[in-house]
Amino acid sequence: MKREYPTQPVASVGALIVHEGKLLIVKRGVEPSKGKWSIPGGAVELGERIRDALLREVKEECGLDVEIALEKPMDAIENITISKDGRLQYHYVLLQFLARLKGGILKPASDALDAKWVPLDEVEKYDLTKSFRSFFQKHQDELRKV
Repeated sequence: MKREYPTQPVASVGALIVHEGKLLIVKRGVEPSKGKWSIPGGAVELGERIRDALLREVKEECGLDVEIALEKPMDAIENITISKDGRLQYHYVLLQFLARLKGGILKPASDALDAKWVPLDEVEKYDLTKSFRSFFQKHQDELRKV
């Protein structure tokens, strides 16, 4: 499926992994929002279950094994980008899941330029993607209780 200038929305997942009071964030290595910070995640592949996509994406981007902590997503977010010429450039529907660290060694890979554990009080100091900043502002109190 085409991600840039798509003919339909792209289903995607994101993992909110809080460990010892810190949130795992990744620096995006591809568009949209290349160079900005967000959470690990990505597109669901054809025939892949949403929860399986989440586990795969975290492993691919960060080298970590996780398990889903809550069966239902914390939120669903639409991320729509219109190009300068007025065309629909990107359209993602993001399901954000709370996940628990099981193991592995943090190492950015795949389409992540960097990955780090950041204290929840410092997350908003980073150059976050617009959609993740909005999500974090809405749900930070819930994340602090994890």
